[in-house]
Amino acid sequence: MNILQVNSSARAEGSQSTRLASALVDRLRRARPDAQVTVRDLARNPHPALDETALQALFTDPGQRTPEQAARVALDDALIAEIQAADVVVLGVPMYNFGISTQLKNWIDAIARARVTFRYTENGPEGLLTGKKVYVVLTRGGRYRDTPADSQVPYLRTLLGFLGMTDVQFIYAEGLAMGPDAEREALVSAQQQIEAAVA
Repeated sequence: MNILQVNSSARAEGSQSTRLASALVDRLRRARPDAQVTVRDLARNPHPALDETALQALFTDPGQRTPEQAARVALDDALIAEIQAADVVVLGVPMYNFGISTQLKNWIDAIARARVTFRYTENGPEGLLTGKKVYVVLTRGGRYRDTPADSQVPYLRTLLGFLGMTDVQFIYAEGLAMGPDAEREALVSAQQQIEAAVA
C-alpha cells in the first residue's frame, strides 16, 4: 500500500493539521506495516502558483518547450506521479479565511490536468484518479461543520470527486482558537475520529 500525506499548512512547525495528519498516517502504518509513505510538505517545499508562465508551458507541445518550460511542467508532473501511485491519500487542511490555504490550492492546480487526471467525454467529465481512499483532516479555529460558513468540505468533495476520488472521509478538529478547554476537546475528538476511521 502506498500512502501519500500532503501537509498544506503555511507552518513548517507547530501545525495542528500536520500533527493530526501524521497521527492518522501512523495509525495506517500500524495496520499495514508494509505500507510505503510519501510526505509532500507544502510549507517546507512550496509549489509555484499556476500563472501565465506555467500555462504557456503546459499548452506548449512537449517537443517545443524551452528548458525553462520543461522544468516548470516537470514540477507538476512530480506531484501527479505521487498521487497516481497512491492507494491512500491523507490531506492535512487548515482553514484560512474560510477557505483552503494557498499551498493546497497550488497543489490542486498542479494535479488537476486534463487528459491526465481527468477528461471530458460525451457524457461529461470523468475523473481518472480512481480506486483511492482519501482522508481529509480539517483544523479550524472556530466551529463550522455542517454550516453555510464551511466552504472547504463542499469544495474539496467536488474537486476530489471530479478527479475520480469519491471515497473521502473528513476528520474534524474545530474550536482550536476558542480557549484551552475547547482546544483540548477538539484534539481529543479528532483523535477519536482517527481511531474510528482506521479501526
